[in-house]
Amino acid sequence: MSTTEPATTGGAAPETGSDTPQYLSHKQILVVLGGLMAGMFLAALDQSIVGTALPQIVSEFNSLDKLSWVVTAYLLTSTASTPLWGKISDLYGRRPLFIAAIVTFLAGSVLSALSQNIEMLIGFRAVQGLGAGGLMSLAFATIGDVIPPRERGKYMGYFGAVFGLSSVAGPLLGGLLTDGPGWRWIFWINLPIGLVALGIVAAVLKLPHVKRSHKIDYLGAAVITGAVTSLLLAISWSGPGHGWGDGTTIALLAAAVVLAVSFVFIELKVSEPIIPMDLFKGRIFSGYAGYAFLLGFAMFGALIFLPLYLQAVKDMSPTQSGLALLPMIVGIFSASIPSGQLMSKNGRYKAFPIISAVLVGGAMVLLSTLSMTTPYWQLAIYMFLMGAGLGLSMQITVTAAQNSVPRQHMGTATSTMTFFRSMGGAIGTAVYGAVLTTRLKEHLTDIVPNATQSMVDGLAKAANSVEALHGLKEPMKGWALHGLVDAMDDVFLVSLPFLAIAFILAVITPEQRLAGRSDDTKPEDSVESSAAAAMH
Repeated sequence: MSTTEPATTGGAAPETGSDTPQYLSHKQILVVLGGLMAGMFLAALDQSIVGTALPQIVSEFNSLDKLSWVVTAYLLTSTASTPLWGKISDLYGRRPLFIAAIVTFLAGSVLSALSQNIEMLIGFRAVQGLGAGGLMSLAFATIGDVIPPRERGKYMGYFGAVFGLSSVAGPLLGGLLTDGPGWRWIFWINLPIGLVALGIVAAVLKLPHVKRSHKIDYLGAAVITGAVTSLLLAISWSGPGHGWGDGTTIALLAAAVVLAVSFVFIELKVSEPIIPMDLFKGRIFSGYAGYAFLLGFAMFGALIFLPLYLQAVKDMSPTQSGLALLPMIVGIFSASIPSGQLMSKNGRYKAFPIISAVLVGGAMVLLSTLSMTTPYWQLAIYMFLMGAGLGLSMQITVTAAQNSVPRQHMGTATSTMTFFRSMGGAIGTAVYGAVLTTRLKEHLTDIVPNATQSMVDGLAKAANSVEALHGLKEPMKGWALHGLVDAMDDVFLVSLPFLAIAFILAVITPEQRLAGRSDDTKPEDSVESSAAAAMH
């Protein structure tokens, strides 16, 4: 027989049953929201802030050959641990796990700042990523606990804005800190933000939790971690470094497939699966999980290559390029907050992901026309459209998925959505990098008069560094920049088929009315009622 802990958050009423939601008042939500947003900002910020500091890190540690591991280590542990954080929080409660995630992240930040060599930094970045996997998914899961789906949109819009802000603030802060006190401060800056989040969460986030028997699926956790590890190593290390036909790359990809299939079979048999396969029987959850993967795949191309364009072609400093990305964050704010308010008002959300896919696709088409002479005001319009498209769907899809699953799977469902988006971003980043490298050499062969292979390889190598590019003499500098811009245009076009599939998914995924505070609909019935709800 299960028992329930009393609610201790502000004036929240005690829980009366295992299936009774304990939603907070607006005032209580605002207090909790501050801590959750600070925690999520930490995790999202560190996905982008390190990029502008990498050249200085490489110079200090003399380790160009291990450069990619500084990014890959963080991405690997944050992505692989996401489902595990969600599952354990469903068993033990959100508050202790969110606190543990913050502490883990801050410990990784301090150790990264104190690193004395590249190997230490890579290892401590992995610790950071482990905490980040919990910060992102648990923040959304907690929102699902304390806010009814019908009201969730107006709050989730702020989360979308925070995610967009961190994506733009990362390069800007990274540039400012690297140009100023040094690269180690990109990790020290996490301490005050993290301590604020820790204080708020520890003080006010005291949620009711249903005690029940549990058994953590350690085998499933190990297998999914192995699958993600194999895949990311193949696409971010072995493939680009050794070639996609290399034996190591093929072995890693094969291992990823075998382990992924094994994970599905394991989850179908264990009593407490990390990712219950029943979630994917619902058309709403499975549709938006696929949508999150595809949008993550598409969006990271713009977020990664736009700063490169601004610094290499427009000759901006890291700080200037961060400021130049402000139109994107304005677009995210202008779309995410109003769309969340509108969703809360009428309980409908289906149109937003559809419009989002159209806007992001349109922005990608426009970005594919960039040239050496494109004026900044024109690029600013393209970035605003991109931001508006992302803002319309970044968190609305999470709310829709949460609304479609039983309450006891809230954390698992949320972390799974975050997992799919992170995987999309990781795979998209690797694919875009491969496309850029391949197309750059092809364009240079066409651009450079009487080009030899050694000349093309030399210019392509110079294109990997903004400083090396700017150090070239004319006409070689002009050839290299021209080839780089043409290759970037191809990268943006590559995202269009994936956005087209995302658009189709958004159209065919049914809509279910968002539940309010007094809604008596059983969450277990939500998946089965999805199709019927979509017909009204």
